[in-house]
Amino acid sequence: MFSPGGVPGEDVRSYYARRAAAGVGLIVTEGTYVGHESAGQSDRVPRFHGEEQLAGWAKVAEDVHAAGGTIVPQLWHIGMVREQGQAPYPDAPAMGPSGIRTDGTEGAGKAMTQSDLDDVIGAFAEAAAAAERIGFDGVELHGAHGYLLDQFLWAGTNRRTDAYGGDPVARTKFAAEIVAAVRRSVSPEFPVIFRYSQWKQDAYDARLAETPQELEAILAPLAAAGVDVFHASTRRHWIAEFDDSDLNLAGWTKKLTGRPTITVGSVGLDGDFIHAFAGQGAPVQGIDELLDRLERDEFDMVAVGRALLQDPEWAAKVLAGRTDELKPYDASAVKTLS
Repeated sequence: MFSPGGVPGEDVRSYYARRAAAGVGLIVTEGTYVGHESAGQSDRVPRFHGEEQLAGWAKVAEDVHAAGGTIVPQLWHIGMVREQGQAPYPDAPAMGPSGIRTDGTEGAGKAMTQSDLDDVIGAFAEAAAAAERIGFDGVELHGAHGYLLDQFLWAGTNRRTDAYGGDPVARTKFAAEIVAAVRRSVSPEFPVIFRYSQWKQDAYDARLAETPQELEAILAPLAAAGVDVFHASTRRHWIAEFDDSDLNLAGWTKKLTGRPTITVGSVGLDGDFIHAFAGQGAPVQGIDELLDRLERDEFDMVAVGRALLQDPEWAAKVLAGRTDELKPYDASAVKTLS
């Protein structure tokens, strides 16, 4: 919410560069709207389309590289989460697979037509091409947390009876078409990351898959379409995803697809991020178990959220063994670009 007019400014550049300079190897940006009028609902969230917006992002990438880091934008369409009448395009309708919100209610939106689907696919592909053109190191497609792509993946919000709804493979079709279009729009060596989750906004107990077999049915088409890395979003990275195995969601994703994975979920903190929405902080938690699992190749990368939001020096402190200097999370950190 720090980019008036959808343009990331000098404060955003400095925010990311500080973390790159302090040892963060890969930065995944905040969600940034693709070029579709129904993609978002705030004029202060950055957009990944438009001359001024892309010029701002190019400077962000330049500063991160100068600080020794790499960076990918998280390309985003919120779908039925959008409230009617919101900026930057107040007349644009909310839309999703079936016009249903993640809480099961029918919002003031619409079920997407084939033309709508094609437009959104094109918007993601254009954003990815722009990312490579202006100097980013890859892209992440936001397919998690009940936003548009996830609304297609989940049976709770996808009740279509055409080729884009029904069984898990059909529900994956739209996301796979976006991945394929993105893959075609960038060079072969340009990484494409896909973020997904079981849980949703307003439905924390939701699940795309109850078994490894069901999860494989969802992930296989995405991998075949061109996903290079899966970012498996969980609320607590240490929780086993299925019975009879201690693998977390990222671990299962790597086992089922053979692709590199990113794990995430309350890293370095003893407290679920959901409590942060209520203004609660979280104390520091050790990461020894996490490092053990990383060394066992259960997953390949670790994403850090609130701990790094609180302290730009978090990675440097961990790398240097200065864990006694780590800071607890204070919910006020979300209000500034420190």
